[in-house]
Amino acid sequence: MAFSSSTRSLFNLKLTKTHSSSLHQPKKKPVGSPDYSSGDEAQSLISEATQQEDFSWVSAIIPFLFPALGGLLFGYDIGATSGATISLQSPELSGTAWFNLSAVQLGLVVSGSLYGALFGSLLVYPIADFLGRRRELIISAVFYLLGGLITAYAPSLSVLLVGRLLYGLGIGMAMHGAPLYIAETCPSQIRGTLVSLKELLIVLGILLGYFVGSFEINAIGGWRYMYGISAPIALLMGIGMWLLPPSPRWLLLRAAQGKGSVKEYKEKAILALSKLRGRPAGDKVSEKQIEETYVSLKSAYADQESEGSLFEVFQGPNLKAFIIAGGLVLFQQITGQPSVLYYAGPILQTAGFSAASDATRVSVVIGLFKFVMTGIAVLKVDDLGRRPLLIVGVSGLALSLFLLSAYFKFLGGFPLVAVASLLLYVGCYQISFGPISWLMVSEIFPLRTRGKGISLAVLTNFASNAIVTFAFSPLKEALGAENLFILFGVIALLSLLFIVLLVPETKGLSLEEIESKLSK
Repeated sequence: MAFSSSTRSLFNLKLTKTHSSSLHQPKKKPVGSPDYSSGDEAQSLISEATQQEDFSWVSAIIPFLFPALGGLLFGYDIGATSGATISLQSPELSGTAWFNLSAVQLGLVVSGSLYGALFGSLLVYPIADFLGRRRELIISAVFYLLGGLITAYAPSLSVLLVGRLLYGLGIGMAMHGAPLYIAETCPSQIRGTLVSLKELLIVLGILLGYFVGSFEINAIGGWRYMYGISAPIALLMGIGMWLLPPSPRWLLLRAAQGKGSVKEYKEKAILALSKLRGRPAGDKVSEKQIEETYVSLKSAYADQESEGSLFEVFQGPNLKAFIIAGGLVLFQQITGQPSVLYYAGPILQTAGFSAASDATRVSVVIGLFKFVMTGIAVLKVDDLGRRPLLIVGVSGLALSLFLLSAYFKFLGGFPLVAVASLLLYVGCYQISFGPISWLMVSEIFPLRTRGKGISLAVLTNFASNAIVTFAFSPLKEALGAENLFILFGVIALLSLLFIVLLVPETKGLSLEEIESKLSK
């Protein structure tokens, strides 16, 4: 059976060969269920990546926007905390009797959301496929809302820390559920743009936190406003996710796993896809796409148990996917991003920028530059592809780190070298590791283990972030700034080798086609 191009969507894996007048038509195979363990069949699926569906940007943006608010709230916490810690410790502006925080107490306030995110990543690992992407994001919004309100109205430090932990749970679940939902519901030809756009909203959230901090920094109890403004955004996210349908792919996975009536799950998936694409309920195009995707899922998992074990992600193609995704988010952190940004203020000061005397303004300048460079990545990721942006960006990272080392070692008299190196680092990070790592994480795992795989990738990201943050000061004292940047530069070169050898190109492929490509 042949279908029009409008029906060949990210849900459309072609199961039989069509008649064609093309001179390059491959030799036809017998009609029947495909064998997804066959390399030839997998290759035929990959070759059809260009057959993509027609879509409306209006219908594509709404299912993206509300999950992406989870990323914006994550970024907002980073930006707001930088100002809130100053306000909270001020005898005049804190508005509390417990403003005199110890270093440990301040560290708990700053990193409380990180601990919550780590715990949230662990929490969703065994239950992600049971909850589903939509319900996970609704629960994430509830944690965001509770965390923001409890922190804003905290009468004591202990209550504030509880609020920070709850907010972190929201971060951990949102950073797991948002890329899942976006990748599984958007058209394949703009998947890279939309998942990368979520990274842009994280940067936008950081900027928003900086701006709110700069406006409220002189207010009595300003830290309460800084944290509290997250609450209405979280409420909007929760309402939006409540109104959106479940992921059709998740519904079909549950059907393939025997978790309920196949007919009922397929009907729900058809209605969900129709709503996501702005089509009439139960339209024929959505029905054909859902039917073909379900058949492909049943074929792919015909010889496997209905539901995998907790450790299935460490086996076969799933392990390959985890090595790629986990490696990217690990290198994202251990190439020194927190350390480089730590030196942003002193570097700009040495170059004579007056804004460097004001930490808030410096943060805003860096944030604006990050925003612009992330925007470039969003516009080009589905045009240039993932690998070129990663290779070019990480090469620039390595160069900038070696230049920063040279500046601290023997180029101290040339401050513009330091400024150029800093901007090169930030720009290259935002066109490579920043957005592309999370994009690859969202699309590289097979559907069967996607929930568990992304949970482990998120856990790897936050754990490595914590390690780099805690190890920075002792490493700086032991090695000095110049040698520390050399270390990060060597790690960047290793990450470049990892990308060249192991990371595949996924531009334009449906998630099912990526799964077939990875299983060859």
